Amino acid sequence: MSLAFSCKKDGNPNKLPDADISPSLVAPTDGYIRILAIGNSFSEDAIESHLYELAKESGKTIIIGNLYIGGASLDLHKRNIENSGAAYDYRKIGADGVKKSFPKVSIETAILDEHWDYISFQQVSQNSGQLQTVKDALPAIYNIVKEKALNPNVQYVYHQTWAYQQNSNHEGFANYDKDQMKMYQAIVDVSKQVKDIAPINIVVPAGTAIQNARTSLIEDNFTRDGYHLTIPFGRYIAACTWFETIFKKSAVGMTYKPEGLSTFEASIAQNAAHLAVLKPYEVTPMTDFQGGNGGPLTSAVLIDFGNNAASERWNQLSNFLAGTSASLKDSLGSYTGIKASITERFNGINADGPTSTSTPLNMPSNVSKYAYFGNSKGDFAGMKIVQSKVELSGLDKDQSYSLSFFGARGGVSDNRETKYICTGSNEVAVTLNTSSNSTNIAVAKAVKPDVNGKITITITAGENNNNGTGFFYISALRLMSGS
Repeated sequence: MSLAFSCKKDGNPNKLPDADISPSLVAPTDGYIRILAIGNSFSEDAIESHLYELAKESGKTIIIGNLYIGGASLDLHKRNIENSGAAYDYRKIGADGVKKSFPKVSIETAILDEHWDYISFQQVSQNSGQLQTVKDALPAIYNIVKEKALNPNVQYVYHQTWAYQQNSNHEGFANYDKDQMKMYQAIVDVSKQVKDIAPINIVVPAGTAIQNARTSLIEDNFTRDGYHLTIPFGRYIAACTWFETIFKKSAVGMTYKPEGLSTFEASIAQNAAHLAVLKPYEVTPMTDFQGGNGGPLTSAVLIDFGNNAASERWNQLSNFLAGTSASLKDSLGSYTGIKASITERFNGINADGPTSTSTPLNMPSNVSKYAYFGNSKGDFAGMKIVQSKVELSGLDKDQSYSLSFFGARGGVSDNRETKYICTGSNEVAVTLNTSSNSTNIAVAKAVKPDVNGKITITITAGENNNNGTGFFYISALRLMSGS
């Protein structure tokens, strides 16, 4: 990182190298596009992954800066910029695509670091649909940024963020009566009016892009914790939206896609972004991205119970709360028309599973290491979860299915037997001692869906579970046609 202007020591505590003032006033001639976000974790989701690669494919070299404080509001940015607060983790992706982080950097220091072509603002998610909070802070931030910016032709951007997942437990969701569409509409209303609050040139409709994608067969499954975007799918949608908005080039048909994303999923992301840029303030139903193949499974369906980064070939139920669902692909990447939904919540997620396993499921470490858990005998974290339930729907009622379960909690020696009860038109129950497990699975064979094509899986403590709290676990599930 090289600065173009000498800054006060308190705004540059890392003693980043200074440069002569005179070259800073001259626009660079390298042809690079420079984008700076004054943001938080939502700008991290949107621009720190995939935007550089999309621009590169289109023949553009970009430099990306993100002034990051987790959960930062416009009011916090206002106080920081007025007081030269060196409070930011300044993440910078250089022209070579390499990301570096610089701690304890001020907004002024970052502004003077490059001849920025675009500088973006955004409100913290829980206030993103509250107009007065934007009115109270954005004008002051804009005025100081404009005064400091080296590029007289800089374009100012407002990042329209996304509504929470419908089952989100974010405390700020109460601002919108825990109603996703109410939150989305409030965000849209603010982004429509933001140009009347400050001289904003561009609105990036990432919130509308995510809402568009939620009308596809993926449904409401684009966050990893109820509010931050899934990796890589949700982040790719946001990056495509930024790309198309900034470069005025359609993201549809771009060949770059993140590892682990199928061509079909990439098309959902690209089209969701494109439709949002065309209509930034309303949802466009994605009618071409519905349904699945149906019929008997020709390859296994693999389900990961964890909210870490998704693994190739694995579907993920990315939250442990009721209402979490996923449209399932088989291990070859084809959508099956089957849906998995959590209908009774788990207590939380445990990350003490094994990183190496020897089972027929061939799990990568980021599947086996994580498990959703419950506690059937005593309170834990203020609640008692006697059982949890997962529903599989869209199954062929004339077929039978085999369900293989893995669960593990490392570093323990008591018996934490977990019982998996599979109920359709028949009922098959199997058990597995999950304590320090790395080799065993439990297989429920010849399970038949009910007349509606559903199998309900109840997960609870087994009869031999002698843990005082009755902890039970599920890390992974493999679904196959046949017995």
